[in-house]
Amino acid sequence: MASVNKAILIGNLGRDPEIRYTPSGQAVASFTIATSEKWRDKDGQMQERTDWHNIVCWGRQAELANQYLKKGRPVYIEGRIQNRSYDDKEGNKKYISEIVVQRLQFLGGRPEDTGTGGATGNHQELPEIPPDTISEDDDLPF
Repeated sequence: MASVNKAILIGNLGRDPEIRYTPSGQAVASFTIATSEKWRDKDGQMQERTDWHNIVCWGRQAELANQYLKKGRPVYIEGRIQNRSYDDKEGNKKYISEIVVQRLQFLGGRPEDTGTGGATGNHQELPEIPPDTISEDDDLPF
């Protein structure tokens, strides 16, 4: 039976992208985005919950994300969910879930608008990295 691993998110960047390079020279950018939902509770009061998502871009998309995306900027992300573990500075094993980007699209105004977007409705799509250009064997720099 076939399986599907796909996440689709629209949210705002929580911090500027941080770019690193693997020993082989492959660019890797990481950042967070926030998604929020609002609802009325049983007493009619408005409630809001924000979830934070760890995002990872590879190759040319990593370089473009680093160049154009800034904290607060709205963005559309499509990718796959990946879980991994690492050892922190004290040697403790930590676990992380992240979205590995397959498609990234700017939302809001032009790239020089670094605010929270705007009502212009302009979209600028970054080129999509074909899945076969991402190697699972590349060393993560973090």
